[in-house]
Amino acid sequence: MLLVTGCITVFSYAQDAAEKITKGNEALQGKEYAKALELYESAMSNLGDVQVPDAINFNIGWAAYNSDSYEKAVQYFDKAIAAKVQVEKCYEYKANAYTKMKKYNEAVETYKKAIEASPAKAAQLSFNAGITAYKGKIYNEALTLFTTAVDGNYKGATAQYYKAVVCKKLGKNDEYKTTLEEGVAKFAGNKKLTKALAQVYVKEGNKLYKKGADILSKANEKVNTGSLSTADAAYTTEVGKSKKEFSEALAVLKKAAELDASNANAKKLIEACNAAMK
Repeated sequence: MLLVTGCITVFSYAQDAAEKITKGNEALQGKEYAKALELYESAMSNLGDVQVPDAINFNIGWAAYNSDSYEKAVQYFDKAIAAKVQVEKCYEYKANAYTKMKKYNEAVETYKKAIEASPAKAAQLSFNAGITAYKGKIYNEALTLFTTAVDGNYKGATAQYYKAVVCKKLGKNDEYKTTLEEGVAKFAGNKKLTKALAQVYVKEGNKLYKKGADILSKANEKVNTGSLSTADAAYTTEVGKSKKEFSEALAVLKKAAELDASNANAKKLIEACNAAMK
């Protein structure tokens, strides 16, 4: 953290305020944030003829932020922004303060200003903003922000995973699957991505297995009622249809097992498909 300093003109009758600001700066450098905030605010409330630079507001905002005094932090960061002091950091930590207060909409909008002020940090700030948007259930914003983080390769695998999750939250199931597949291809071995994609394949495989089982069950029911014989071509056709579904299910389920060997459902369904195809 860069401590902002500046020239202070002191008149003898305002010496106390000047000393408190100096001590506040020392406390801030020593990471005694609560003490620094108290000293700063005491000085600022009784400046007298002491002339202080507007830049001091960044220091006070920083002390407030690290003292969990988030409302005060926002107020002082705003003053620093107005004075054009540490604008990029002010927006970033103002956004962080809003997030801490669970004011997610305000936080996301402030992160956007931070990104505009500091384009070199766009990927990092977008990731942080994406997490905030996700917490606030502002999913369309989160999708855009995580995409920027992925493109900028900031915490790429994690950003890709959250991008996929947001797609699912938005009901974009095809995009959810595609995003996971892209993630597994780009970030091979990432367990969150592989486990999530494996679960998608298990769900698809289970659907195919059930379709095959239903076809076979209905054919056998006709045999049991006497309306069809196992020797009939129609029965053979239905069995063939069911095996086609089981075969397709097996192919998808094997992909799931390759991605996540610990997935018990994939293993059970593979066994069931093999048994049904005998």
